[in-house]
Amino acid sequence: MSLNLPLTVAKFGGTSLKDHAAMLRCADIVLYNPSIRVVVVSASAGVTNMLVELASRETSVSQSNQLIADIRQVQYSIIEPLSDKLESRLYIDNQLDLLKDLAKEIQVQYSLKLADEILAFGERLSSYIFTKILIEQANTKSTSVKISCIDAREIIATDSRFSHARPDLQAIKANTDVKLSPHLADNLYVTQGFVGQDQFGNTTTLGRGGSDFSAALLAEAVSADTLQIWTDVAGIYSSDPRIVTNAKPIKTISFNEAAELATFGAKVLHPATLLPAIRAQIDVFVGSSQSPEAGGTKLTNQISTSGIRAIALRENQTLVTLTSPNMLLASGFLARVFAILAKYELSVDLITTSEISVALTLDNVNGSDENENILPHACIIELEDFCGVAIEKQLSLIAVIGNHTAQHDSQSTTGHLFSSLSKHKIRMICHGASKHNICFLVKQSDAKEIVASIHDQIFG
Repeated sequence: MSLNLPLTVAKFGGTSLKDHAAMLRCADIVLYNPSIRVVVVSASAGVTNMLVELASRETSVSQSNQLIADIRQVQYSIIEPLSDKLESRLYIDNQLDLLKDLAKEIQVQYSLKLADEILAFGERLSSYIFTKILIEQANTKSTSVKISCIDAREIIATDSRFSHARPDLQAIKANTDVKLSPHLADNLYVTQGFVGQDQFGNTTTLGRGGSDFSAALLAEAVSADTLQIWTDVAGIYSSDPRIVTNAKPIKTISFNEAAELATFGAKVLHPATLLPAIRAQIDVFVGSSQSPEAGGTKLTNQISTSGIRAIALRENQTLVTLTSPNMLLASGFLARVFAILAKYELSVDLITTSEISVALTLDNVNGSDENENILPHACIIELEDFCGVAIEKQLSLIAVIGNHTAQHDSQSTTGHLFSSLSKHKIRMICHGASKHNICFLVKQSDAKEIVASIHDQIFG
């Protein structure tokens, strides 16, 4: 490839593609920047939720038919202003006929494999429609680049862990070297986020939020200079604006801080997004497609100055306390605990230890009913074989993100942080494993109030 420009991969989220006007704004962003040669799209806002319901065991035939009709209406409304909307309608109808057959099949015998096939339709529809809009918009401008849609399943190779597939980096690189990189000098490709394919040709998905991950994987594979993440907010904020009304935009943030922020609850970025970007040292920009002129947040390898940058909240946490007198002066206790947790594919966020107990948090990512135990019964039985097990629910994790060095005194921002916590009941606190976060556990009912209180204390 001999593209005489920095190479950019741009990803647009569902809210950026919610209707025709929104897609036009995204098309203008792409066409304004000739370095953008790969575009990754999510499903239009709301469509994935409808597909999740369509792929549910509990959805009736009449409900399935209504959901498909609703999806059709969303897509039809987006293509209405297109000059060749008849051709687009035929494509949409054909895709939804296939979707209807799959919905009938999954009602007879549910499987994650079928569910992934169903969930992928949102991105397939939006990528087709956005390509049409992009071509039509390009025809009004003087651009010579050829625009086409490429199926992500030809590029994003994964294993067969349906619903949360793991990418095969070597295969993705090999596919990219043949089907993308040699053609980027003269071509602009639109493709689907979230979607992949295993070695047997089955459609897989990377998990919800995986469109960011797809874009980062492609940016790494094509050796991009920049990855742009376009969403509905102007970058990363000092806290969730829905919780903290005076949250402030962050102009620059280090990769390490952004990774902590994404991991501990910030919804602007998918936690896994940054991994390929960090590996390949790709610049990342997060901005709003609704107002690109407002700027956004740049993610950089440079270390930030000391201080607090942002406060994140992650709800639906479970605290597990394991107690055993045999732990005192004994070796191998933690190894045994984590071997069991690994066996049941349980990921631990926070951990603290004392002489005879260990406390750890588990993320209830599905936000299931409070009476449902995140720990499988068989896992509890194995743990109880050598220690007592106590489980607490309805907790939230608050993460204070920044560059927390050891040289803070009582007048520092960290000092203000602990001062602001004095009137709140803290269930657990972790600090020291990373200089980029201080985490603590609180009652879920108090969490948002505490986040707002800390933000006011730190940022004024």
